[in-house]
Amino acid sequence: MDQMITWTPVGRVEDIPVQGARVVRTALGDLAVFRTVTDEIFALEDRCPHKGGPLSQGIVHGGRVTCPLHNWVIDLATGEAVAPDHGCAGHIPVRVRDGVVEIAFRHA
Repeated sequence: MDQMITWTPVGRVEDIPVQGARVVRTALGDLAVFRTVTDEIFALEDRCPHKGGPLSQGIVHGGRVTCPLHNWVIDLATGEAVAPDHGCAGHIPVRVRDGVVEIAFRHA
């Protein structure tokens, strides 16, 4: 069965602090939308795969975020923990159109 994607606007790029994040609350849980120093935008589930720490409160550096609880480093593009750690924060597709950040929701 094919899945449909709905692109949902969640704010403007400038609403997200540079090297920071903004939390988007959904029925399926909180998402963290990140902005890098080069204005790249990424979205992950706002939950570290290690102990569930809020990634939105972590430190963004390059294309990664460091969890504020136990310093796990998560790749923003994939949601994968950086070695030697293992695990994945759910990655959410994101795009920017005319300065508006949109996240993808999949449904049947």
